[in-house]
Amino acid sequence: MFLDIRELAVRKARIHKHYPPGTIDFHTEDFRQIESLELRATAELLEEQIRIYGEIHTRLEMNCARCLEPVTEEIHREFDLLYRPLKTVGKEIVRLDDEEAEVGFYDGDGIFLADIIAEQVNLAIPMKAICRSDCRGLCPHCGVNMNHEECHCQTHSADPRLAPLARVKQIWFKKQ
Repeated sequence: MFLDIRELAVRKARIHKHYPPGTIDFHTEDFRQIESLELRATAELLEEQIRIYGEIHTRLEMNCARCLEPVTEEIHREFDLLYRPLKTVGKEIVRLDDEEAEVGFYDGDGIFLADIIAEQVNLAIPMKAICRSDCRGLCPHCGVNMNHEECHCQTHSADPRLAPLARVKQIWFKKQ
């Protein structure tokens, strides 16, 4: 859907849409949408600025950061965004203050809603998804998933670069 500034100048656009999985390009392979994405939003034109506010809701599947097993995350995000025309920036180098850093820009006659949705979903996903709080992850030596089986790797192998510190520790304990 394209939000055209000429249409927004006449009236607000109230948007309630459902996007099935695979409809929106999120520009990443880190997750996949597994449930219809629901968008409820309002778009309006305020002195050449497009204001879009509303909320999105969906479910995503991504890999656990520790064991790489699939994890389902529920995404719910409210947003309130402002977009200015790119022509207002000019070609000179300008310093943006904190208020202007919160504003996006559009070029031409409007903005595509799919780009806004993709951005908001990417902002809503957790930095690291964990399948459960006690996830033991993968063994760093053999790669076995330690949630399902025990590995038989030597667990007390020390980094050889730390050997001088280990000797200092031994000497210190002997003096005690």
